Amino acid sequence: MSTKKTFSIIVVCYNAGEKLHKTIASIREQTEDDYEIIVQDGLSTDGSVERLSAGADLKLFRERDEGIYDAMNRAVSHAGGKYLFFLNCGDYFADEEVLAKVKREIEKCDRACHKDSVQKQGKGKRRPPRIFYGNIRERATGAHVMSNPVIDDFACYRNVPCHQACFYDRRLLVKRGFRTCYRVRADYEHFLWCHYRAHAITVYMPLTVASYEGEGFSESGENRRRSAAEHVHIVKKYMSRGRILQYRMIMILTLAPLRTFLASHEATAGVYQKIKAGLYGGTQR
Repeated sequence: MSTKKTFSIIVVCYNAGEKLHKTIASIREQTEDDYEIIVQDGLSTDGSVERLSAGADLKLFRERDEGIYDAMNRAVSHAGGKYLFFLNCGDYFADEEVLAKVKREIEKCDRACHKDSVQKQGKGKRRPPRIFYGNIRERATGAHVMSNPVIDDFACYRNVPCHQACFYDRRLLVKRGFRTCYRVRADYEHFLWCHYRAHAITVYMPLTVASYEGEGFSESGENRRRSAAEHVHIVKKYMSRGRILQYRMIMILTLAPLRTFLASHEATAGVYQKIKAGLYGGTQR
């Protein structure tokens, strides 16, 4: 009987060409081999899937889907790992030690949780689901983007980590997948559901997880407008009207549009992210 892997690395693709192969290569370069790769292909016609190198570590599923989040949901149904990680085509692990570092963080947290449960005489109780998350490197601007080390209400309003930084307890996605009615912000909505409804424990890891391509699907002009509209709809599901107004005012007073401009341009992004990291008081590994 095979042992369940710690990680399922999910890659969804459609006519991704060489980006698919480079993403798979970055997974196979990991020094930690406690993973499986789930490739969910939407019936590509460019021959990229046929050129994939076969291996016991890779499971390929080909079926028509209704978009990226539907494909991600379909992939979850095939994944058996304890933690699920979504790596888009064109995105790579930051270095070959990422999975080894994340596994150490998980094991350290497991030991602490076990010790705490014994002290509280709660041994045998099932632990709450967790999301382990870190930082990303944005290749479009060359900046290291640090995630908020504390997930509170304001962080949920403006700055949750992107899915390329998050390792999700499998139970969170089996219980409730991405809502595909959101074309751009389904991962954001799911993170808020995990935090507010599933009461997931969020664990920040001071390490860079992924090299993020940037300038992708969600960052076109049309999808930026859609993203803003979806954000308005989503926060109303999870936050009170008074709290939303409070956070909007904070965003206005702290010059959010200017900060977005600085973060998205190569000449200023690096400096902006360093200042943000300094305010967070964080370091990266």
